[in-house]
Amino acid sequence: MRSNFDFTPYRRSTVGFDRLFDLLEAGTRSDAADGYPPFDIVREGEDSYRITLAVAGFRPDEIEVIAQQNQLTVTGKRAEDDSQGKYLHRGIAARDFERRFQLADFIEVGEADFDNGLLSIELKRVVPEAMKPRKIAIGNGKAASERIESRRDKALESA
Repeated sequence: MRSNFDFTPYRRSTVGFDRLFDLLEAGTRSDAADGYPPFDIVREGEDSYRITLAVAGFRPDEIEVIAQQNQLTVTGKRAEDDSQGKYLHRGIAARDFERRFQLADFIEVGEADFDNGLLSIELKRVVPEAMKPRKIAIGNGKAASERIESRRDKALESA
């Protein structure tokens, strides 16, 4: 079920959320609606994730994984089929694909593994130390009042 939601009222009353609204609007008109290749997204821990794509019929050298800024792109391009046989039925998808995943801030792409037709890509949230919460020590108030008095004295001396 798709619905067109108008984000205009929110865009008028918020600052700095343009990218979020663009992503939400792009999600409603996704070009990957055909569902190929199928994939799973698994949360493996508090800050770790894994994306697994079913890429049967592809070899690892025919798949490209590119991470840039907040986007992960997986592309598959099949090599020319050199077999002399004539297919009576072709049930394994042989078409090229491109699947894009939008990543949140501080999500880093780790290693990618290919096993039994499944491509697994590890993701981890790595928050910079400066962005993590830190505990502020509370003094007894004397140090703050001394600093204020010394600033006042310096201001009076220079005046």
